[in-house]
Amino acid sequence: MIHLPANPGISGWKAILPSRQAHKQLEKDISADYLVIGAGFAGLSAARRLNQLRPDAKIVVLEACEVSEGPAGRNSGFMIDLPHDLSSEDYLGSANKDIEQTRINRSAIEFAKNAAEEYQMPSEALQQVGKINAAATHKGMTANTDYAKHLTKTGEYYRLLDAAEMQELTGINYYQGGLWTPGTVLLQPALYIRSLADGVAMYSNLYLYENSAVIELTDEGRYEDRTLWKAKTMSGSVISPKVILAVNGLIEKFGYFQKRLMHVFTYASMTRQLSTDEVKNLGGQSAWSFTSADPMGSSVRRLSGTGGDRIMVRNRFTYDPSMEVSGSRIMSVSNSHISAFSARFPMLDKVSMEYCWGGRLCLSLNNVFAQGEVAEGLYSACCQNGLGTAKGTAIGVIAAEKAAQATDSAIDNFIDEEPPKKLPPKSLMYLGANGYLRWKEWRAGKEK
Repeated sequence: MIHLPANPGISGWKAILPSRQAHKQLEKDISADYLVIGAGFAGLSAARRLNQLRPDAKIVVLEACEVSEGPAGRNSGFMIDLPHDLSSEDYLGSANKDIEQTRINRSAIEFAKNAAEEYQMPSEALQQVGKINAAATHKGMTANTDYAKHLTKTGEYYRLLDAAEMQELTGINYYQGGLWTPGTVLLQPALYIRSLADGVAMYSNLYLYENSAVIELTDEGRYEDRTLWKAKTMSGSVISPKVILAVNGLIEKFGYFQKRLMHVFTYASMTRQLSTDEVKNLGGQSAWSFTSADPMGSSVRRLSGTGGDRIMVRNRFTYDPSMEVSGSRIMSVSNSHISAFSARFPMLDKVSMEYCWGGRLCLSLNNVFAQGEVAEGLYSACCQNGLGTAKGTAIGVIAAEKAAQATDSAIDNFIDEEPPKKLPPKSLMYLGANGYLRWKEWRAGKEK
């Protein structure tokens, strides 16, 4: 039996959207040619790719909660094309590895852009505007300079911004500089994932069921020379010879990659809607998005559009192998977000945070996917290493192509990797990982 952890806090991304009618719950026993478990970036991308490859096949997608309530609707909305290794000092790896990863990420972004066009998503669901690595300290400026040198080696375009340009953009004098690259797509993650779900559900051969958590997955034996899998929910079941597990870190609860995956939470808060006077006092442009020059620093986005003018702050990481966090943890990180917000926006001292939430990440020690055919007819599309938007899309497409035995791939340059490395003992891992995260957050200083 599979226990699913709760999603902590109320995601501002979902809360500021108009309400929607969820797709119906699975309430009967059915069969399918392909079953996808999970309707996040990986699962919905897998479903779309399966439909492209096998348009006559019956495809079923099961989502445990409402679409966008889970981690896919809880990230910061950066669909990054360049390497973004959160466990590194500067997001980077070797030049050759980074070139390979960039190609994969860009293929995933192209897949998402095509989906946005096909399904006529609202413009704010997906916008290619690039991103800025913002630096608030000399250390951050040095990190950006080093990053620029690496980008030059790999043939990537960038532009360095000075303090005056950063202030003109934001209205604040907090940042010393920034590094802009053009390839990142910005998402309103809840809106994008909802629109993707509604888009794939329009196909006549594809059935999406929400609030239909899989509580048991069993091998039902062989039939006509193939293994059949049965996924049970509380009120129905699906039998299929081909199953894609697009559940990120929850793959361990299905019995695979156990003791090989790190379960990390990151957290964000979103302000209430700014008043007309507050917008005027702030100044700057109406929308901008920063990641931090330090991987442990704060990502900040200023929003305009659905939900009004707001500011989102994301920082703090915790290692939680149980995949659950307490309400007191949410209160604690909310205070951290308030501190980061107050330091950057002193002119908005009357503005409160309306929403605070956490989202699960899954990492591996060697920064690889947990993917491939883990049992006959059972495919994993998991472990997105902190970049669930791009990497989740990519591994979902790859899993679909493996399940459909496709000869051509929509993801450029992907080669099967070694499996995730085994983790140290649980007690050492918990103390070591959280101690390391706290140390790195302390070192981030004003970048946090």
